[in-house]
Amino acid sequence: MVEKLMRITRQLSMSDFPSKSEVESLLNNLVISLFPVIDGSRSAPLDGLKLKKRFKRVIKPVCKKLHFKENELTDAFFKQIKEIKVSLDADAQYIADNDPAASGVDEVIMAYPGFYAILVYRIAHCISMMEIPIIPRIMTEHAHSVTGIDIHPRANIGFEFFIDHGTGIVIGETAIIGNRVKLYQGVTIGALSVSKDKALTKRHPTIEDNVIIYAGSTILGGETVIGHDSVIGGNVWLTESIPPNSMVYQVSNAMIKKKNQIENK
Repeated sequence: MVEKLMRITRQLSMSDFPSKSEVESLLNNLVISLFPVIDGSRSAPLDGLKLKKRFKRVIKPVCKKLHFKENELTDAFFKQIKEIKVSLDADAQYIADNDPAASGVDEVIMAYPGFYAILVYRIAHCISMMEIPIIPRIMTEHAHSVTGIDIHPRANIGFEFFIDHGTGIVIGETAIIGNRVKLYQGVTIGALSVSKDKALTKRHPTIEDNVIIYAGSTILGGETVIGHDSVIGGNVWLTESIPPNSMVYQVSNAMIKKKNQIENK
């Protein structure tokens, strides 16, 4: 599928794509249609027909060049909107249930950058799986610029996903993440090599269900599997698989002294 998408993209030029502002405007319409509270009810969400027309207008130049049928793709996307909403509701509830700083689901939806990044990812992922190029990446890069969280739209992420704080998180294109996974700021789920000849291979790790990865950890490699129910401590560097129910952590060499011991030297 990746090879097919690359072949599709090579057929296009800049003039075949909508502008970034058009894509970001569509994204905002979709976000508000799913969660009007994010906009503070300042503007009413577009009704279903107008939203479909907006979506069709944005994808039309690409579809025309590739001989895709924009009506069919539009219908296919909006058939999946309910599933996207169910997934996002589960994400928001899971975050609210597990973050002691969260006062409730509404706070998560309105204020949490991690949830916004997940929201945009789930929209973009759906569009990407329809083999529409570039547009999903513009969406996730917009979320990246707003939140500091970089999730490739073709990554595969399960239900009840929890990003806490989030700044500096990177999730690569071929990453597979299971259900009820928690990530903290500065986590990288990346590739061991950025060589172009590996573009068609699985380059990024698999994170199984119920894994927690704490701040600053880096997990690399397409063959790396983090077994279910494991905990990865802060600032860990991993390039090999670990079995389920593991705990991986750095041994600290930090020294603790009283200030007067240092000042009297």
